Amino acid sequence: MRIALVATCLGDAMFPQALKATVEILERLGHEVVFPSDQTCCGQMHVNTGYLDMALPLVRHHVEVFADAAEVAVAPSGSCVGCVRHQHAMVARRGGDEDLARAAEDLAGRTYELSELLVDVLGVTDVGAYYPHRVTYHPTCHSLRMLRVGDKPLRLLRAVRGLHLVELPDAEVCCGFGGTFAVKNAEVSTAMLADKMANVLTSGAEVCTAGDSSCLMHIGGGLSRLRSGVRTVHLAEILASTEDGTPARDIVFDTTEVGEGKGVHP
Repeated sequence: MRIALVATCLGDAMFPQALKATVEILERLGHEVVFPSDQTCCGQMHVNTGYLDMALPLVRHHVEVFADAAEVAVAPSGSCVGCVRHQHAMVARRGGDEDLARAAEDLAGRTYELSELLVDVLGVTDVGAYYPHRVTYHPTCHSLRMLRVGDKPLRLLRAVRGLHLVELPDAEVCCGFGGTFAVKNAEVSTAMLADKMANVLTSGAEVCTAGDSSCLMHIGGGLSRLRSGVRTVHLAEILASTEDGTPARDIVFDTTEVGEGKGVHP
């Protein structure tokens, strides 16, 4: 299958290792991954803060870039996939562009969060990973409530050789990030983060994983300030790990056919 990678802003700027890992997993399973280098922000930040008019051109651009790029699109981010699936058509219709709304709906039906793609579309739970650590899983709000990925990430983790999966107390409670929520409501966000960190530490895990880099950034920042020794690792990175200890390989996306100098690089 030909699969288009949606890099996401945060992944492109700060967490390229999750993107590399996503490519590594899918290529290991025999699929072709393409990277449309003209992609930009999906518009989630604008929509979530009420700037729908500013989001409209971003939605239009996203649809133009990904509509014919591949059979399906994938992002290692429940948050961004949630925007594509549940907000893009709404933004287009509010802007009076019904043709764009229909195109956005078609693309939304072919856009998946990583665990959804692996389990529901590719029919895989064992991706050949090896990760000998005690791991707990934080279900991010968008993946849990917007996408309803359910236990798909847990099914993938349970199939990883060497991994000891431990339960996270109050797992479904928000970590307090919420994008601009953490900025506008810093004290509330910090209190929510403190509860989440306490539960991670109670689990006895060495690693806290999730499907969104944004939540891991929030939780990981707090854990590092506590000098807890607990790491945050994206789900894709765990699934890309192999028995010989090789992480996702250094990938430079080939942009020769679709643009120059806009790809995600190690």
